[in-house]
Amino acid sequence: MLAIPPLAALAVLLTSVRGLNNGVGRLPAMGYDTFNAFACNYNATSVLAQAEAMQRHGLIEAGYKTLILDDCYALRTRNASGYMVADPSKWPHGLPAFSKQVNKLGIKLAAYGDNGYETCAGYPGSYGRELQDLETWHSWGMSYLKYDNCYIPADNVTEENMFGRYQRMSNAIAEFAAKRGQDPFLFSLCEWGWEQPWIWGKQISQAWRIDGDIKPYWSAIAAIIDQVSFQYWSSDFYGHNDMDILEVGNTGQGSPPGNLTYEETKSHFTAWALMKSPLIIGTDLTNATNQTFEILGNKDLITINQDPNVGHSISPFRWGINPDFVSNSTHPAEYWSGNSSYGVVFMILNSQDTDATMFFNLTESWAIRAGRQYSVYDMWQHKTTGMAVRNLTFSLPAHGVAALLLKDAGPEPEYLDGSCGFYYQCSWPNGTYISN
Repeated sequence: MLAIPPLAALAVLLTSVRGLNNGVGRLPAMGYDTFNAFACNYNATSVLAQAEAMQRHGLIEAGYKTLILDDCYALRTRNASGYMVADPSKWPHGLPAFSKQVNKLGIKLAAYGDNGYETCAGYPGSYGRELQDLETWHSWGMSYLKYDNCYIPADNVTEENMFGRYQRMSNAIAEFAAKRGQDPFLFSLCEWGWEQPWIWGKQISQAWRIDGDIKPYWSAIAAIIDQVSFQYWSSDFYGHNDMDILEVGNTGQGSPPGNLTYEETKSHFTAWALMKSPLIIGTDLTNATNQTFEILGNKDLITINQDPNVGHSISPFRWGINPDFVSNSTHPAEYWSGNSSYGVVFMILNSQDTDATMFFNLTESWAIRAGRQYSVYDMWQHKTTGMAVRNLTFSLPAHGVAALLLKDAGPEPEYLDGSCGFYYQCSWPNGTYISN
């Protein structure tokens, strides 16, 4: 076995646990992406309508301030100098002018690019042209890059794994920023969870997709929640598991049209917010319902997602109906908790297809102190709903969710006589078991 010198070992350890702190992307990104709503069928008029709807309904004020132009915004061929050209039929006044237009609303445009020869829809990719394309995107008022993974060069061209191939753009971003003396592009990897980006993504980027493209069906949402139940540990400041674009609002519309219920949509948004995923809207907001705006604008959940002091995701303390932590894409972990600046966060998810009674002992969560009682704030009702002493029991509809914030309210009531708040291996000072 090769021995790593002590200093080198320390360097490896520090690299593996720290995010890429280059001044951008400390908290999960919030914004809008054109893909789920429109695929390639968008232009200046339809995108501006989204930005205006975001402003009108308070979403920009809530924190959604990035607008990603996904695939298909350019011509299919570069100009004679090798630069990408914005499609003049979509942007008749040019992208710099459009960028300034949305800037006035409080939004910044963001770029989409690809790690290969072409984008997934067949437009110019950035392999071998990283610095050139950064120059173009910068000239269009962009400072955020979503970077896809289609038309990959053959192995004997790059002789690289995913980390090495994405590092090309990460290095170009650093070089471009250094030359201009400004903040680097925020770099979001979209390589669909290949080669475990939750392990290495934080060394070169601020976000990394953990899964294939999301779909607006409960089976897809549940499968992503199941997957992140084994990868939650990777998210922290400057580096975030990206669970993909939100499908909130795409019931009966979108690309493809979805069928999520109201309860399923709340569960979807709750999981993305509390697991510190980027919150990227992906629906046509010009015809969105009040329920859609209610969900996307949930300030309590956004506050946890954007917590300035705690960067970690919530984590499971029970894996639902699955024994021995066995993965089950249809019934993901149901009981989750974590810390925050505002109290202990719980997400309780009913993965069943029928109403269910949910029960847990408070001290199953690492963040709860035994012998204390807690006030319970419901982050969907936006009010304190009672006190929790030792455990909580409540009902949830099929695929429904509870998002709770528990705040320490002092010692538990005297009538409990100091008996044990733990559910196992608790005893009196004389060694007599209270519970075992």
